[in-house]
Amino acid sequence: MRLHLKNPLAILAQGAEGGIVIEQGRIVELLASGQAPRFPVDQTFDASRHVVLPGLINTHHHFYQTLTRAHPSAINKELFPWLKALYPIWGRLDPDSFRISVRMALIELLLSGCTTAADHHYLFPAGLDEAIDIEVDEAKKLGIRMTVTRGSMNLSEKDGGLPPDHVVQDEDTILADSERLLGRYHDNSEGAFIRVALAPCSPFSVTKRLMRESAVLAEKFDARLHTHLAETKDEDAYCAEVYHCRPIELLEDVGWLTPRTWLAHGVHFTADDCTKLGQHGVGICHCPTSNAVLASGFCKTRELEAAGAPVGLGVDGSASNDSSNLMEGVRHALMVNRLHYGSAEAVTHLDALRWATEGSARCLGRDDIGKIAVGKQADLAMFTLDEPRFSGGHDPLATLVLCGAHRADRVMVAGQWRVVDGMPVGVDLARLMAEHGAAARKFA
Repeated sequence: MRLHLKNPLAILAQGAEGGIVIEQGRIVELLASGQAPRFPVDQTFDASRHVVLPGLINTHHHFYQTLTRAHPSAINKELFPWLKALYPIWGRLDPDSFRISVRMALIELLLSGCTTAADHHYLFPAGLDEAIDIEVDEAKKLGIRMTVTRGSMNLSEKDGGLPPDHVVQDEDTILADSERLLGRYHDNSEGAFIRVALAPCSPFSVTKRLMRESAVLAEKFDARLHTHLAETKDEDAYCAEVYHCRPIELLEDVGWLTPRTWLAHGVHFTADDCTKLGQHGVGICHCPTSNAVLASGFCKTRELEAAGAPVGLGVDGSASNDSSNLMEGVRHALMVNRLHYGSAEAVTHLDALRWATEGSARCLGRDDIGKIAVGKQADLAMFTLDEPRFSGGHDPLATLVLCGAHRADRVMVAGQWRVVDGMPVGVDLARLMAEHGAAARKFA
């Protein structure tokens, strides 16, 4: 079927003021204002009320944390004490509660205009061995793209790490399951819905051997690598004490300075670090909301981009955000970066939107999404401006960001509607909220 999205109110693509034509899940035409499609279309959608964006791409999240938002044990704490408070609670995860947490996170992301999500799952208490399989299953049911990252921790409290003993696994178990998942689900083809990445959690919860062997597996399967890095000063101090180096030097030592790698946070990089990351094409997921909530600091987005490093956007965990709303994250990125750089001209709304689309696609190693252009996948987020908060807005794209858009009216993935009239297609949202609320109460 050929679908013409006609005459959008605004669109984040030059030369597409008259709309776009979609066929077999891809964009096949961009139409200038007043231009008609070259060939007959089967259906026309009047987009005159809609601001059309490429589908937003979330490059860092922890889905299970939807069960512990604003938890009394962790409110008003910085990263290390926050983790120590929540690890024992998260250690009670079971397959049923995990599944409902994943479903809620994915629905919340879709409603915010997100069409591709990367989740970093690294907790594997007894009985949750198939956590990544559950994520793949839920993503397929909802029709959203995912890079599922097989996270891992093998240093627990008894080893001088932060997590409790019962949520970590040994190296051999982690590596065997990583290879299983890569072989079963990883799809590098154009338009793939599921890709797998390997994601040892952080320098203070994994061994060097695990990071090195993960890099070997990633090379074997042509997969990507992901971890937290340089999020807090405590992490710098830990690396200095245990490894006698800085986090970026640790990354180099274990073979992770490669275009395969994208990192979450990157708050405490030096100018030299930024240069080195750019030289090696390492991506950075900027997490403005969680970095503000946990008072971690500011990511050097401009320096990283200037050095050549891809910069994407992530909501981070739903207990440090405390939502899963990527469109809100776009606005937060704009505000936080203007504060950091001390200038309203330093970072624009278009910069923030670029991070959430093209930049995030680069972090995930994808050139088929993240942009409205001929040949790209038809992944779109469409917003209306018919709420009081938007009244009086003149530039529609700037209005979305500055006036606080947070819920898409329509969302398309590979040419298929996944959100219609602000509601997820085929999902009983009231039932999901009731079930998720019941599951969350078990973690009080």
